[in-house]
Amino acid sequence: MFPLERTVHPVMLSLRMSTRSLPMVALLSLSDLLALALAGCAGVYLRLAFDGQYSPSLYGQLWPILGVFLLAYAVAGLYPAVGLSPVDELRRICLSTTFTYLVLGAGLFLTREGETYSRGVFLLAWLLALLTVLTGRLLVKHLFARYPWWGYQVLILGGGRTGELVIQTLKNQPAFGLKPVAVLDDSRVHEGSLCGVPIVGPLSAAPHLALRHDIHYAIVAMPGMQREKLLRVLELYGRTFPHLLMIPDLFGVASLWVSSKDLGGILGLEIRQQLLLPGPRLLKTLLDLVLTLVVGLCLLPILVVIAVLVKLDSPGPVFYGQPRLGQNNTTFVAWKFRSMVPNAGLVLERYLTENPLLQEQWERDHKLRYDPRITRVGRFLRRTSLDELPQLWNVLRGEMSLVGPRPIVKEEIVRYADKYSLYTKVLPGLTGLWQVSGRNNVSYDERVNLDAYYVRNWSVWLDIYILLRTVWVVVIGDGAY
Repeated sequence: MFPLERTVHPVMLSLRMSTRSLPMVALLSLSDLLALALAGCAGVYLRLAFDGQYSPSLYGQLWPILGVFLLAYAVAGLYPAVGLSPVDELRRICLSTTFTYLVLGAGLFLTREGETYSRGVFLLAWLLALLTVLTGRLLVKHLFARYPWWGYQVLILGGGRTGELVIQTLKNQPAFGLKPVAVLDDSRVHEGSLCGVPIVGPLSAAPHLALRHDIHYAIVAMPGMQREKLLRVLELYGRTFPHLLMIPDLFGVASLWVSSKDLGGILGLEIRQQLLLPGPRLLKTLLDLVLTLVVGLCLLPILVVIAVLVKLDSPGPVFYGQPRLGQNNTTFVAWKFRSMVPNAGLVLERYLTENPLLQEQWERDHKLRYDPRITRVGRFLRRTSLDELPQLWNVLRGEMSLVGPRPIVKEEIVRYADKYSLYTKVLPGLTGLWQVSGRNNVSYDERVNLDAYYVRNWSVWLDIYILLRTVWVVVIGDGAY
C-alpha cells in the first residue's frame, strides 16, 4: 500500500500537507533568532570587558532589528532551505548576514545615532553571528532532520539504478529535506520496493498521486530515456509539480556550482572551473597561510605537551615522516606525531598471520579497527586527529593545504585508477571530505569518489564548509579509530 494512505478526511489531509513547511520554518527561525541575540549580547559584553564606555541596555533597544535579519534570510531562500546543499547554505548565510550588518551599520553610523553605538560591538556581533547561526542550524538539523515531518515528500520518477542512487542519497542526507515516498516506473509496475520505497505504479499515476496527496516535488531519474519521451515527460509533469528536478546523464561532472543559462531559448549549463581562476586560488592560499599561522601559534603549548607524551609512552622518535604524493605527482614527506610502536611492520605481519580473517579487511581498506601497532597515546591522538597537527608545517611549506584530498602513497595509485589525474590537480589536505563524511567508516572506493567530488567542485566556500565540519566531527569523534 502507498505509505500516505490514511483514514484522514481529505480537507484535513490537504491542510496538513499545505502547512508542512511550518515546523521547519519555525525551528530554523527560532534558532536564527536565538543565535543572533546571543551573538549580539556576547558582542556587547565582550566589548564592555575591554573598557567599553556605554550602558548595555542601550543595545537592547535594537532588538526589532532581528526581524530584518530573518527577512534577509527569507529573501536568500534559507526558509525552509529544502534541497539546498550545505555549502550553498553556508555561502548564503555568510553573505546575507554580512550584507545586513553592513546596511544596518551604515544606517546607524551615517546618522547621529552612530555617535552613540560602538563599532567594536557591531564587528564582534557580526563575527559571532556567523558562527552561532551556522552552529544553531547544524544542531537543529542534527536533532530533527530524520523525523518524518521534516522536509517535503517527493516522488521518484524512474526505478532504475539512477533512481536507487537518488533515494539512497536522500536517505543518507536527511538534512536536504526531501523524503522519497514512492517510485513510479513503467517497466517495474508490479515490483515491491526500491531501497525501502514502494514502487506503486506507472509514470501516468504521478498527477493523481500529486493531486490526492498534495506532493509538490518530483525527481525525474531516467537519464537514459530517449529525448522525445523525456521532453514529453517534462512537459506533462512540469504542469503537475511546482518543483520538478531532472537528473541529467552527466555523472562525473561538477555539480555544486553549475548554473543554467538561457541561450536564446536553448538550455545551457555553465560549469565554473574554479581551478582555472586565479582569484579563488589566491584566496585559498591566503586562507591556508593565515589560518595555519594563527592555529599553529595557538596550539603551540598543546604540541609541546603531545611531543612529551609521545616520548614518554614508547621508545622512538616523536615525529614520523612518510613519503606521500602531492600536486602534479610530486613526492613530499608528510609529518605526523608518531602513533605506532617500533618495528610496526613486523607487528602487523605477525598479527595478520594470527588473525587471517582480518587480512581481507586490511587489503580492502588499509585500516584495522583494533590495530596492534598503535600505542596508548597514539590511539588517543588518532581518535582526536591530533596526530596530524605536524602537517601544519607541510601547509606552510606549500606541500599541502588545510583542505584537500587525502595524501596517498604510490601503492594507492592503482586504487584511484582514472581518478588519479583529478587527485594530482590540487594539493592534498590536512582534512577533507572523507574525514567529515564518516572517516574510517567510509569504504576506500567512497573515499576515492569523495576526493574526485572535491576536485570537481572545489571552491573556497567548500573549503570553509569542510573546515567547520572538521571541528564538529573531531568533537563528536565520528568514525574515528
